[in-house]
Amino acid sequence: MRLTLDAIRDCLDGSIPATLATCGADGTPNVTYVSQVDYVDSEHAALSFQFFSKTRDNVLANPEVRVTVIHPLSAASYQLRLRYLRTETEGALFERMKAKLAGIASHSGMAGVFHLRGADVYRLLEIAPVPGPVLAVEAPRRNLLAALRQASARLAASRELDALFDQALATLRDCFGIEHSLLLLLAEAGDRLYTVASLGYAHSGVGSEIAIGDGVIGVAAQQRTAICVPHMSAEYSYVRAQRELALAQGGGEALPREIPFPGLAEPHSQLAVPILAGSRLLGVLYAESPEDRRYGYDDEDALSAFGAQLGTAIQLLQQSAGEDEPESEAAPQPARGAPVQVRHYAADGSIFLDEDYLIKGVAGAIFWKLAKAHAEAGRVEFCNRELRLDASLRLPEVGDNLETRLILLSRRLAERCDYLAVEKTGRGRFRFKVERALRLVEVG
Repeated sequence: MRLTLDAIRDCLDGSIPATLATCGADGTPNVTYVSQVDYVDSEHAALSFQFFSKTRDNVLANPEVRVTVIHPLSAASYQLRLRYLRTETEGALFERMKAKLAGIASHSGMAGVFHLRGADVYRLLEIAPVPGPVLAVEAPRRNLLAALRQASARLAASRELDALFDQALATLRDCFGIEHSLLLLLAEAGDRLYTVASLGYAHSGVGSEIAIGDGVIGVAAQQRTAICVPHMSAEYSYVRAQRELALAQGGGEALPREIPFPGLAEPHSQLAVPILAGSRLLGVLYAESPEDRRYGYDDEDALSAFGAQLGTAIQLLQQSAGEDEPESEAAPQPARGAPVQVRHYAADGSIFLDEDYLIKGVAGAIFWKLAKAHAEAGRVEFCNRELRLDASLRLPEVGDNLETRLILLSRRLAERCDYLAVEKTGRGRFRFKVERALRLVEVG
């Protein structure tokens, strides 16, 4: 049976440089190393184009090449006969290879030297095994197809959006053995992602944000494709100190306005897959590990399928979130302790409880609406519909993410204080629990 690239994908993870043989227009051969041979599909591969060189001239003059790849564990070798088709300098394939190359360069001590100019796409003509000794390879740590089947069943059992987020990450741990993971959703403006759930970190990082196009997670969202970095790469690492932003308004005080992003200090493997519902991007599922080469092509396939199922589940639960009949207004809880100063910065919707930063953006605007309604009329019962009808919240008409913003606000309150809470009381209804007096201050 004719071999295809599917059968030897593990040879294409970049752990061992491939050997590329080309031939000039005059018949002179040339052999060199190539940093990356990337799997495109069963009949196509992409080689990293990094340098203007004799090899490049040869490929353009004579498009048929030979590439020798080696399995990183068994040392089995294969010679690929390929024909050059085109060079891509942007898009999903280019960005995927750029991210992987950054990890390979860092691992080999060539960071700052390797620079991807393009992804050269080739059509496979033939694969021939190279005779030689082959080492025995241990069986995979788990059957990913069986894991995906179990994961699908667990997603299907979720009936609440809030529980679904935690269930998704617990499923990655229990079914796929992934100990560190994040679930991020797309913000209303479509320019950034925010963390709604995490697993395996000292702090949850709920509410932390990443811009579209920033690193592994941002590129996976931007290109709507899985991005895998098999080795440590500072260029694609997210661990960073909390920034201080100076506010010109309100006395020019410097206040922390960014929630620290959770993550391993030195992730040696990273994998980010988009969460899609049809053609609509909902967010990104991110996994990392302190081990080199923890994730490969099979993991990309399994988690991409899981991400698509998660996207469908999120969309269905958002659409089915109706509204129960109104309940009688609960009696306000008696205040305990000293009053809390609640500051709202109109510029970005930031909320501070005394000197402690809580949240900003749409979630901050929602909190301010609830706090004002409580302070002015003693209200504690609310429904999603009235929030959707409030133009001041600036929710988009399609895919407003209201439920996920309420979940985010609820989780931030649970982390930051014990006297405020947002508690679900029915479909499309919730209670704003207040146990200390609020002193509201509008800034700007």
